Amino acid sequence: MSKFETLDIHEEINRLEKQIQDLYQEDDVPWIVGYSGGKDSTATLQLTWSAIEKLPPEKRHKKIYVISTDTLVENPVVAMWVTASLEKIKIEASKKNLPFFPNRLTPEIDDSFWVNLIGRGYPAPRPKFRWCTERLKITPANKFIMDVVSEKSQAIMLLGVRKAESAQRKHTIEKYENSSRTLLDKNSDPSLAGVWIYGPIKDWANDDVWEYLATFDNPWGYDNKDLIDMYRAGTEDNECPLVMDKSTPSCGDSRFGCFVCTLVDKDKSMEAMITNDAEKKWMTPLSEFRNKYLDITDDHKHRDFRRRSGAIMLMNIKDTPDKKLIPGPYKQSYRRVLLTELLKAQEKVRSSGVKGTEDFVIIADEELRKIRSLWINDNHEIEDWVPEIYEEATGRSFKEIEKRNPAMLSKDDLKVLKDTIGDQVDEDHIHYKLVRNLLHLEHTYSKSTRRTGIYEAIEKEIKKGAFENEHEAITYLKNRENTLEFTEVLPNPTQNSSIFEINEEADTDPSKI
Repeated sequence: MSKFETLDIHEEINRLEKQIQDLYQEDDVPWIVGYSGGKDSTATLQLTWSAIEKLPPEKRHKKIYVISTDTLVENPVVAMWVTASLEKIKIEASKKNLPFFPNRLTPEIDDSFWVNLIGRGYPAPRPKFRWCTERLKITPANKFIMDVVSEKSQAIMLLGVRKAESAQRKHTIEKYENSSRTLLDKNSDPSLAGVWIYGPIKDWANDDVWEYLATFDNPWGYDNKDLIDMYRAGTEDNECPLVMDKSTPSCGDSRFGCFVCTLVDKDKSMEAMITNDAEKKWMTPLSEFRNKYLDITDDHKHRDFRRRSGAIMLMNIKDTPDKKLIPGPYKQSYRRVLLTELLKAQEKVRSSGVKGTEDFVIIADEELRKIRSLWINDNHEIEDWVPEIYEEATGRSFKEIEKRNPAMLSKDDLKVLKDTIGDQVDEDHIHYKLVRNLLHLEHTYSKSTRRTGIYEAIEKEIKKGAFENEHEAITYLKNRENTLEFTEVLPNPTQNSSIFEINEEADTDPSKI
């Protein structure tokens, strides 16, 4: 039920603003406002701003940090909206001498979506393998929050959470209510010690939020009507919340989120924007890339039957005669396809003719360099495909200072190696990979004055190549299963192979991909 059906909206807003003012002046604990650019977080920030602005300057005694986490794979329209809004907040706060300090948080390059998906071969996220949330959202936010906490050993987070969002949200909010501090709730994340939660609109209904935004002007100069129009472009009415823990619903279940999200069947917000607004059709290549190359019902054909470590694991599915292995990372051939098509999509957006998209970035140069390093140094993929893929997809040369080491095998050498193994041998062939990797290992260690660890590294690669195909691996595990209690083989160069029981839930552990 809407609060404003029984309460005068102006009286209720005055009451909340007074509450915010009193809480702000109560101590010197710094404040952090979570801002995603959606309606709930906008309402929370707007309430806070209006309340603090009405205080005399001498009483605005502590900083209020505004944080927004950009995963770098957000819906581009929303990402640009939030970025521009943060800049507007910065300018207006400075003009009015208000203690608001906006911060756009992004994941470290090593944690970025494309580095893990294309560089390391992590498969597109699924409910049982939601590897993206912590890396892209939780870690950047938590790092900033704990840096703030270090100032006073505490911090107060202002969040636009509402009980009416969902039954799960209502349960979570009520579970941590009634703390020892008036108006403040305990934090659900034990890693954020000293962080209290204040939700000024937690009892508001959906209609209350919209009525407030339509009735009161945005204090930092943004037009709330534009926000309403952005929501109207889609079919659902939820925003992507600031993710604080793994209990927070995926952005894919909400109005706005990452365009690459595969935790839902479709990215309804992006598709709706493309359909409903001709000016948004430039995003079509992004939507097509997501639907064709990431949102695949059965991607096992694109994935190695081994894990990144070389481990092989049986799915523990009861009463199933046909055993299957839990698949590992994307194969080298499919990672090449992903990078090629992603760069092509980026070029299509840039050539769309729409103002502001000329230099649009889907994948940054730093990510390309990191992917190149992972492919060569971690995977021994000395074909060094990144520069060639980049030049083929974009028509421009790859800007990279580091060139291929001339001592590494040339493409002609690698072709000879493939021809020696057999006809139609590609880079995913186990024999080719094993010989190539061993040659690269030898080359790598030959540059060291001390070759400590070379034998262990060689043994590890040989164990990774112990099975020529999935059928051999399954047969081996089934034979071991008859004599041993467990069903996982881990090739460990420092000890004999260990056997452990594993089930399908192992897919949730990124370290095992």
